Amino acid sequence: MSEYSVTFQPQNKTARVKKGTTLLEATQKAQITINNICGGDGICGRCKMIVKKGRVYGEVSSKLTREEIQQGFVLACQTFIKNDLVIEIPEETWAKEKIIADEDAERFRDFEQVLLYKKEYIPSPLIAKIYLELEKPSLSNNNADQQRVCDTVRKKLKYRSTQMGLKIIKSLPKILREHDYRITATVGLRRDIAEIMNIEGGNTEDKNYMIVVDMGTTTIVAHLVDANSMRTIDAKACFNSQGIYGREVTGRMIAAERKGTAELQQLLIDDINRLIGGLAKDNKVNLKYITAIVCAGNTAMGHFLLGLPTQNIRRSPYIPTSVAPPPLRAAEVGIEINPRGLLYSLPGISGWVGSDITAGILATGINEKEELSMLIDIGTNGEIVIGNKEWLVSCSASAGPALEVINEECGMRAEKGAIEKVYVENREIKYKTIGDLPPRGICGSGIIDLVSVLLNEKLIDRSGKFIIPKERNSDRIQYFDGIRGFIIADSQQSQTRKPVFITEADIESVITAKAAIFAAMSILIGRLELDFLDIKHFYIAGAFGNYINIENSINIGLIPDLPRDRIEFVGNASIKGAKIVAFYKQAFYKVEKIRERTTYYDLMGANDYVEEFKKAMFLPHTDIEMFRRK
Repeated sequence: MSEYSVTFQPQNKTARVKKGTTLLEATQKAQITINNICGGDGICGRCKMIVKKGRVYGEVSSKLTREEIQQGFVLACQTFIKNDLVIEIPEETWAKEKIIADEDAERFRDFEQVLLYKKEYIPSPLIAKIYLELEKPSLSNNNADQQRVCDTVRKKLKYRSTQMGLKIIKSLPKILREHDYRITATVGLRRDIAEIMNIEGGNTEDKNYMIVVDMGTTTIVAHLVDANSMRTIDAKACFNSQGIYGREVTGRMIAAERKGTAELQQLLIDDINRLIGGLAKDNKVNLKYITAIVCAGNTAMGHFLLGLPTQNIRRSPYIPTSVAPPPLRAAEVGIEINPRGLLYSLPGISGWVGSDITAGILATGINEKEELSMLIDIGTNGEIVIGNKEWLVSCSASAGPALEVINEECGMRAEKGAIEKVYVENREIKYKTIGDLPPRGICGSGIIDLVSVLLNEKLIDRSGKFIIPKERNSDRIQYFDGIRGFIIADSQQSQTRKPVFITEADIESVITAKAAIFAAMSILIGRLELDFLDIKHFYIAGAFGNYINIENSINIGLIPDLPRDRIEFVGNASIKGAKIVAFYKQAFYKVEKIRERTTYYDLMGANDYVEEFKKAMFLPHTDIEMFRRK
């Protein structure tokens, strides 16, 4: 089949693709991230591009105005390549750089230089490098080279058994004798067996690094850590390239069935490799000294990482292929670290509660507390755990992307220019943007604030419908495509010269998302014959959670009305827990026990879930007294 060249401006990147490829797929091949929510279904209208040169084909989208069509605009996901092209990507379509600038990445890093777990736990990284000065062979000590090395390693690291691959065994005679039996052994933990992964001449034990990764549906975060000092050296984040197939994992699983898992896997592996490469280059670390990668994420992301089929996760009875894969060679899935480096994919709980939650349980320590605790990770999926040292129960509620992005005009990710806070000052509704730049749109934390402010100012009723005020702000309520909306920033204030607004339809989406999460919490509390006030520790996890306002979240009914000193933001608990596992062998075994003793409760089998959901479809709830406990 013929191949054509597609050049994208202003990035000046070119991709070679086959005839009939969509422009959206071509941007992926050119490693350009664009705004796209619907996963290529043509319904969000965000992937607008301009054909500057060349021929394309496809249906004209109703998401384009007559003026845009005359100017050469097309939707990338609905437009197919016919010959060589030059394409212009408008600024509002381009999701900026693949690797987020340092100041933006801070929102996702949850950066800690040294992570201490427990005083009684001895630091013991999953991968250890130890310098050995072996006794030289003699007639009285004529052990084989392999036995000599293995015996010394077992004695020094107190392992009961070790294993060594054929490639390493073959290398022993030369390395031992050339370096006068002074060597460094790289030893990795494979469940109950220690593998001698590599033998180097001389002393290189000070050069031992690991990568710890949180594989988020929206954002992928990678930390470079020193395995010896347990110090976090650097961190980078990027938007998950799988977003081309939709913001929710369900859309990606459908795409994997249609196109094969390999394509979704490659997108994820490419993102991880770019982050690793950037971290290694910036910190002058040779990839051969990165000996392991520890990954956590939801169950679908864990499957994509390993190239496992996902189709049974989304179909009743929702069975994953694996929730506890063994350590394996990172090179097997294409991760570019030391060729013999190990990949640790942390264990999850079920098809819809993944290893990011087991890592979060470990990081918060709710599995060891006497008091009752609840952990909630707010994202496209709302994952919830409640329990203590005696028992743990989890569930998952699909919130969708409403708390992260809203309508096609104004919702955006947490990038520069996004409205992240909304507040009232001197009776005026005001906002703050990321980077203090003119607004381009509004992100999740700003959406929660805005809905809360509109409710407090009596501009919307408890169902989310606008009330026309008699005095202030009446001019800010206008119709957008026949739907009432509120202008938070007018066209003169915004970067795009278009107003930033929220509509009744957007507010309904927010209410639906928060209702799904709150109903899930209510069901768990009810099944256990508890009250929300029985919860002594309420942990909110996730990069998104770090930026939401507690009072506004309670005001709209997203989280329960608890004493404020019980509510704690724990940031990226997924990467914190994964890092603890990387540094402590005890935690490696403990996270598996967490998986085994956490019960998953499937809300699909809850007859009263719909009833609880309907109760929560108001601001803040039909039972308003639940949110007046101060």
